Amino acid sequence: MLRIIQFIRSLIFLLIMIAATVIWAPISMLFAFLPYNQRYYITSRWNVFIIWAAKVICGIHYQTKGFENFPDAPVILLAKHQSAWETIFLLMATPRPLVFVFKKEITYIPFFGWAISLLRMIPIDRSKGKDAFAQVVVHGKKRLADGQWIIMFPEGTRIAVGKKGNYKGGGARLAVETNTPVVPIALNSGECWPKNSFIKKPGTVTVSVGKPISPEGYNPVELMQQVENWIEAEMRVISPDVYRQEHS
Repeated sequence: MLRIIQFIRSLIFLLIMIAATVIWAPISMLFAFLPYNQRYYITSRWNVFIIWAAKVICGIHYQTKGFENFPDAPVILLAKHQSAWETIFLLMATPRPLVFVFKKEITYIPFFGWAISLLRMIPIDRSKGKDAFAQVVVHGKKRLADGQWIIMFPEGTRIAVGKKGNYKGGGARLAVETNTPVVPIALNSGECWPKNSFIKKPGTVTVSVGKPISPEGYNPVELMQQVENWIEAEMRVISPDVYRQEHS
C-alpha cells in the first residue's frame, strides 16, 4: 500500500512539474528584456515552486547546514550530485546567481531548455575535449567578474546513495586558473529522490556547506583532493545509516 501511495504522489508531482514548466518557460521569456538579476529571480520562481511541490506532494523536506560559510565574494561551488533535486534547490537557495556548467544538449529540451537559455549558464560540447574546458575558463572568468557563482559537480553524474564517483578535476582547474576559492557541498538528496527512480520518497534532505578553500598553494589535483575529502567525510555525518549499512 505504501508503494502505491508513493507512486500516486510521484505521478501527481511529475504532472504538476511538467505543467509548471510549460506555463513558466514562456512567462520567463516575456521578461528577457529585464536586467539579469531580475530575470534570474523571475525564472528561479519555478525552482521555488517545484521544491515546495516536492515537499507538499511527496513529503521531501530539507534542512541546511553551514550556509553561513558562503562568502560575499566570487566562488566556485563543488557539490555532491545524487539527483535532480539539488540542481533545482541550489539555484534558488544560494545568495548569488548560479552558473551551471552542463552539456549543451540540455538547451534543446522544449520549454525547460528554452528557459534556461535565458540565464548565463555555460553549455559545453563534451566532444571537443580540451577546447570545451578552454571555453569554460573564458566564460567562467566573465561570470565570476560579473558577480555570479559557478557550480560544478566533480563526480560528473548522479551517484547512487552511499557510493562515491570518480572526482574529476575540472572545477579545481578552473579555481586555480582564476584564483577563485572553492566551496564544497555535501547533500543526501538521493535518499528521497533516488537516481533513475520514478518514485519519490518522503524524508529530509540535508544540504551541508563547507568553508571556502583557497586555491593558493595547491595544484588542481591537490585542491580537488581537499574537496573530495571534505565532501566524503561530511556524507558520513549527514547519512550515517547509509554508510553504516554499506560497510556492515
